[in-house]
Amino acid sequence: MLLQNKQVAIVGGGMGGLVLARLLQLQNIKVQVYERDLNSTVRVQGSPLDLHEDSGLIAMEKANLLDEFYKKIRLNASKARIVNQNFELKFDEHADQKSISQINSENNHDSLQDISKPRPEIDRSELRAVLLHSLLPETMVWDSQFLSMEKENNGWRLFFKNGKTVYADLVIGADGANSKIRSYLSTQKPIYSGITMIEGTIYNAKENAPKLFEFSKGGKVLALGNEQTIMYGTKGDGSLMFLLSSKIPENGIAEKNLDFKNNQMIFDWFEEVYKDWSSEWHEFFKSEELHFIFRPQYYFPQNQSWETQENLIILGDAAHRMPPFAGKGANLAMLDALELAEFLTNNLFSDLKTAISCFEKRMLKRAAEALNDTLSNGEQLHSENALEKLVSIFNRTNQT
Repeated sequence: MLLQNKQVAIVGGGMGGLVLARLLQLQNIKVQVYERDLNSTVRVQGSPLDLHEDSGLIAMEKANLLDEFYKKIRLNASKARIVNQNFELKFDEHADQKSISQINSENNHDSLQDISKPRPEIDRSELRAVLLHSLLPETMVWDSQFLSMEKENNGWRLFFKNGKTVYADLVIGADGANSKIRSYLSTQKPIYSGITMIEGTIYNAKENAPKLFEFSKGGKVLALGNEQTIMYGTKGDGSLMFLLSSKIPENGIAEKNLDFKNNQMIFDWFEEVYKDWSSEWHEFFKSEELHFIFRPQYYFPQNQSWETQENLIILGDAAHRMPPFAGKGANLAMLDALELAEFLTNNLFSDLKTAISCFEKRMLKRAAEALNDTLSNGEQLHSENALEKLVSIFNRTNQT
């Protein structure tokens, strides 16, 4: 076996890194995951995930975790309500009784189809917990923020902010869109997509944003108008997460010196940029239990490549960062993990470098295809006729 008697270090404890650790441990590979979070409960988790049948669900099945996944899904989370900027309801999936399994059996390749396709959804915190609990004790090394690494023997010496160092024969960078591991493989820089998001999380949303909380019916709400979008949904912990998405120059927000810990400043920005939107959206900003994250949307070039190394790999957002408008980010990371684990353990390759090279070519090919989809979707969602287009697609999907 290519990894026999080798120590594997995965940097990053997101979905891709955890799935990979699980799959490698099922093959008795020595692996540890180095995560910058202090513990499993620190991170503010994003929106719920819908796992796709051709990627995320397959990975969970191969990891023998599909039953645990289905125990944690939220049945209404995938159902959508679509409104315009004046909060007028244009489509309501909660009123449709067609089964998810029947819809998923259809094969429609419309550009925005993935957005309208109901799939089992799970809170990111719940999925992460399922994956963490599946790992052997001591697999996770918390409070390990990666700083740098240098070559040592046939592997790498890794250095962390807490002062600790470790040696690994193989390093796998699963450390997300702002990966520090990536720079040891590639110097290609991300490209700004033209779209910027501001993410907000309202805690105890039933009390702090009661009208918006009730309106979602436990699912998601998509609002489109004036070449802008607002998307929000509730989570199992009672919080509500929303995304404000607009076409903004790359430095447009930086030039305003917005303080994302100052709720009033963000609300003032919203009133300026979303000036044609109904005041009903203002409820997002009335809570004191509110947390914002600035998310300009970047992507790595479609034709990117790098020289394969025999002791270093990146996957997921570290390898193919892209906007979220096709809903494929986490799913691609999980599929990367599945395929990489197979290539490293199936004894079909003569050496590590050959296995890694084959994996990288396949990963970058499917990432380029996904990038096409997400850039196209992003453009359509921020176009003049976005609302009509999306409603039409949802209606067609729910009638077939």
